[in-house]
Amino acid sequence: MAEIGYGIAVKVLELLGSRTFQEISSAWGFKGDLKKIGRRVLAIKAVLIDAEEKQASNERLRTWLRELKDVLVDAENVLDEFQYRVLQKDVMKINGSSRKKVRFFFSGSNPLVFRFKMAHKIKCVREKLDDIAALKKDFDLAERREDEKTTMNRRDMTHSFVNPSNVIGRGYDKEKIMDLLMQLDASRNVSVIPIVGIGGLGKTTLAKLSFDDKRVVSHFQLRMWVCVSEDFEVTRLIKDILKSAIYRIDENFDADRLPNSLKELLKDKKILENLGVDELQCRLRELLKDKKFLLVLDDVWNEDDSKWNQLEELLLGGCNGSKIIVTTRNSSVADIMGTVPMYKLDGLSQEDCLSLLVKLAFKDGREKEYPNLLKIGEAIVEKCKGVPLAVMTLASLLRSKFDEREWKFVRDNEIWNLDKKDGGILPALRLSYNQLPFHLKQCFAYCSLFPKDYEFSSSLLVQFWMAHGILQSPDNEKHKLEDIGDLYIKELMSRSLFQDVYQDAFFTYSFKMHDLVHDLALSIAKRECSVVTKESTLAAEVCHLSISENGQEVTTQLEKLSKVQTIIFQTEQPMSLLEVCISRFKNLRVLVLRKSSFEVLPSSIGSLKHLRYVDLLRNDIIKQLPDSICKLHSLQTLLLGGCSNLERLPKGIRDIISLRFLVVTTKHTCILEKAVGCLESLRTLWIGECENLKCLFEGMEGRLTNLQTLAVGDCPSLTSLSHSIKHLTSLENLMIENCEELSLTDKEENQDLKLSLRLLVIENLPKLEVLPQWLQASANTLQHLKIEDCCNFTALPEWLPRLKSLQTLIIRDCPVFSSLPEGMQDLTALREFQIEDCPKLSKECREEVRHKIAHVPNIDFDEDGGSSSERDDDISLYFP
Repeated sequence: MAEIGYGIAVKVLELLGSRTFQEISSAWGFKGDLKKIGRRVLAIKAVLIDAEEKQASNERLRTWLRELKDVLVDAENVLDEFQYRVLQKDVMKINGSSRKKVRFFFSGSNPLVFRFKMAHKIKCVREKLDDIAALKKDFDLAERREDEKTTMNRRDMTHSFVNPSNVIGRGYDKEKIMDLLMQLDASRNVSVIPIVGIGGLGKTTLAKLSFDDKRVVSHFQLRMWVCVSEDFEVTRLIKDILKSAIYRIDENFDADRLPNSLKELLKDKKILENLGVDELQCRLRELLKDKKFLLVLDDVWNEDDSKWNQLEELLLGGCNGSKIIVTTRNSSVADIMGTVPMYKLDGLSQEDCLSLLVKLAFKDGREKEYPNLLKIGEAIVEKCKGVPLAVMTLASLLRSKFDEREWKFVRDNEIWNLDKKDGGILPALRLSYNQLPFHLKQCFAYCSLFPKDYEFSSSLLVQFWMAHGILQSPDNEKHKLEDIGDLYIKELMSRSLFQDVYQDAFFTYSFKMHDLVHDLALSIAKRECSVVTKESTLAAEVCHLSISENGQEVTTQLEKLSKVQTIIFQTEQPMSLLEVCISRFKNLRVLVLRKSSFEVLPSSIGSLKHLRYVDLLRNDIIKQLPDSICKLHSLQTLLLGGCSNLERLPKGIRDIISLRFLVVTTKHTCILEKAVGCLESLRTLWIGECENLKCLFEGMEGRLTNLQTLAVGDCPSLTSLSHSIKHLTSLENLMIENCEELSLTDKEENQDLKLSLRLLVIENLPKLEVLPQWLQASANTLQHLKIEDCCNFTALPEWLPRLKSLQTLIIRDCPVFSSLPEGMQDLTALREFQIEDCPKLSKECREEVRHKIAHVPNIDFDEDGGSSSERDDDISLYFP
């Protein structure tokens, strides 16, 4: 994966260019060597994009790239040690302890010793880079920019014919598309119907079935089919549309009625190739004028709306009822081109997949002779997860083969080990990967470390990417890494690489990867990321491990490795294995020990100075964390949710000064007492399942200045909140649920709160009767307000219409809620208003308010008291 090396090169250059390293290199006398490293990396980075395209057919180039990646990893680790050193000094300044300074000088981190050690490491990196750079000329690599168009592995051009007898399980989808084709839209002459889904799902086949249906042939005067692929060049598309039209020109109307200019094209199709752009567009507009046409634009990748606008202008002259079908993998394309909601194509049923396998693998009727093979076939189609092309790919391996061993071989192997031919499912899916911008390829590949059917949380995946330094910020000051990661998530979603997407009340997402997309990620990342099993064989350069096996075999395999940065324990592992990992892999960035049963963590964890991400979710045995964990000054993410026996957090947690994301469950009555006040980098805090919790923070002193998201749930003893959040001046998102003793309104209402909330979610607070007065401080910022399952909540306050920025207002399952305030019409920014399961709210009140807020696009009064179909927003989702 050249993109791994490219990503590390970008990170190294980013570090070297920072003000911190400019100061460090001068102060420590490393400026010359670090400059040389920077020049070498910059020169090599320029050719890495070209190297990625050429490596498939050049083993020497692949070896060169692997060696380069290893050296870049070494360079990143060396620079990270400098960063850690800076963080150490910052911690000492905060603590102001002279005794610590003396002890530090005589420790192994003595500045003189450190300087000598780092000088040696820098020299080694520089020499290795020199050697690698000297070999670059052997490969004739061209310098390329990241945004430069790359040579794609083109999909075969499609045509419009399909034999319906060869298509299984698409009858319902075809009729839905037929309905859309036959509908009239009085507001526009030409409607665009996008069909969206992952590669191999059958979008083109569905379009063909509709295109060739007798009803369509008789309904449209003119039908045209164009395979667009990744080259959305308007002149080329006009020619292809005209060629397709000429082929079918006499289907439903008399060719003699055509203008002379088009009759010439009918006689001599070669004329097309010599026409200029202006002549071409004239011919196209003449052809379509006053005709009801159907145009299929198959396999569209273009996200440039200006290009589509150029073509669309030429297509709008058709009669009312003209249609364009667009097939694409990218929902962004559908948003740009579609005039009706996109049709999301789902996978085939298990029964239809088996029928397709039987049809392709056996001659007519012969399957009845092999009942044992049919049983194996059921397991084979299960791994295809509804994708017809995957079934066809595996069926081609089994055609006319009746040996059970061959069928079991296909059943027991991953698709990415089986699919080697150009027309198979993985090459089809790989087109989606090839189309990704360079910065997304690495992020996608790292998703292979998680098991199939894993439910991702967008916020945790972003933290995972951050830990590896693969989020690229164009300018570190203006763009927060969390926001950049969120954009990456949305882009991968739009390209159908994530599915089963759900957006919660906090506007974060949960989603999964289709099994075949996961196989694609595995095939791409196999030299970098590996799932460790008894059967697996690890290469020395593997950097990221997901361990799914217990026992001595794992320890033996790990002895081959040296540069591991990620370890994910998928299953329960012995303490001895964890200790081996900590002692052997000093450059770890990520350590996932989810649902483990360690009573204590080894104190040696404090030696992992590069560690950014620690996941201990759902360890219900651990009672305390070692004090040494507070030495992890680079740690950004600490996940302790569901650790129900954790007595307290270590007092020195204030020393983890890079911490940005904290999820915690504790038996203590207060989360952090004075220590949290020094966590100035903290941006997200989730607190849940804390039975004894009475207060959030004590002695905070107003220093959580960057906290943006706070979620508190399942804390039955918590009685007060406003005193705790008084100093959270950057707080934007607040979610509180399942806190039986919390009312949000203190006896002495706190008037000093200076919050600027954007989102407030309140669920299951029995003591909540009215909204607190302090919410008025967010009158100009609050955009989303949701109140659910609050049995004593009576009414919205009269000052509610002052919330001028409010866009979403949802009240659900509040049985005594009975009135809405005057002035609801003043909520001019409101876009969604829902009242559900509130039986005390009169019909007259509902109708009056409905009239007042008629400007709101989405109004939902659940008149019948039916339950919402929306998935519950539950803080436990973040304690997976």
